[in-house]
Amino acid sequence: MGRVLIVTGGGSGIGAAVAAAAAERGDTAVICGRRKDALERVAAATGAEPRVCDVSDPDAVADLVDGVVAAHGRLDGLVANAGVMRAGAVLDLTPEDWDVTLRTNLTSVFLLAKAALPHLIEAKGALVAVSSVAALRAPLDGAAYATSKAALTMLTQTIAADYGPRGVRANVVCPGWIRTEMADAEMSEFGAPLGLGREEAYAEVTRLVPQRRPGTPQEAAAAVLWLLGPEASYVNGAVLSVDGGTALPDPGTVPFAFEVRAR
Repeated sequence: MGRVLIVTGGGSGIGAAVAAAAAERGDTAVICGRRKDALERVAAATGAEPRVCDVSDPDAVADLVDGVVAAHGRLDGLVANAGVMRAGAVLDLTPEDWDVTLRTNLTSVFLLAKAALPHLIEAKGALVAVSSVAALRAPLDGAAYATSKAALTMLTQTIAADYGPRGVRANVVCPGWIRTEMADAEMSEFGAPLGLGREEAYAEVTRLVPQRRPGTPQEAAAAVLWLLGPEASYVNGAVLSVDGGTALPDPGTVPFAFEVRAR
């Protein structure tokens, strides 16, 4: 008998890939998000159960979790994947940008965890938060996003510490550039002023990545499903980078490396 999972941000990208991978393992994935059409497309392709939900709304989150448990009798896993990106340094961001980013990327996970933890404790289940390499390194023009993801990482680790003794595991996946709708839009925005197409833009932003390419949603989803599953039964509070080695190069040596290769 498969597990019952809630996957937020399930209408595209990593969330949709998690739903597909979960279905292949015989799990029931309840995908949620704000876009009904997108959820229904993913549901039709994967067999996931779609539920429209604004995860920043406490009442909506409580209804979501209660509804899943009422329908399926239990909740075994939670994948906190919903997120937004409002670019800008501190002076560029509006208070609304900050509030929306923190509410969607961080507060929503607090609300979901608060509603789901009693059921995860009962099931000895697991939570996986989809953070970002931006939680590990300070990006340019990403003050709100990076702050929200760094805080999400620590929130998840506090859940691991507080509820590990009660049988719950909580871990973090930190993707680098992954080919999602959000990343595609960013590549178009980045590349247009430079006369770069989307593929060229991806090549440019990953030229310092040791694997020299962006990842796929399926690669990120594989890490999420591993952390949810029994193979990772003694993994708790971990921060797993799925970034092709993005965080490895020493920025101070990069100019030397390019100079040597140019000779």
